[in-house]
Amino acid sequence: MTLGTRLLTWLRGEFVGEDEYGNRYFRDSLRRSARNNGRERRWVLYTGEAEGSKVPQVWHGWLHHTTDKVPDAVALARRPWQKPHQANATGTDQAYRPAGSLLRGGRRARATGDYEPWTPN
Repeated sequence: MTLGTRLLTWLRGEFVGEDEYGNRYFRDSLRRSARNNGRERRWVLYTGEAEGSKVPQVWHGWLHHTTDKVPDAVALARRPWQKPHQANATGTDQAYRPAGSLLRGGRRARATGDYEPWTPN
């Protein structure tokens, strides 16, 4: 968290809620701001590393003014078909590297012969 965010949270931050990852959500206690095109200012204080992909979809909608309704326990309830959140692994050792990727050795299986390139007549 930067010094400016810390001051804004301390002086004018109104606590709105917390998600299952410990991220805390705030809005400006003055509600409307000329600096924000007349909309209220909303922000999140991350637990641990500040990573935008750690914001659940219901809170993302609230942060980006898709909805004005603050997510409640009903909206936060996980459905049986929903998978748990995984952080964005791009640039780490856990990143997806398909067969043939240079980061995976640069080798891939030989073509099976089912591919025919297009040639103009």
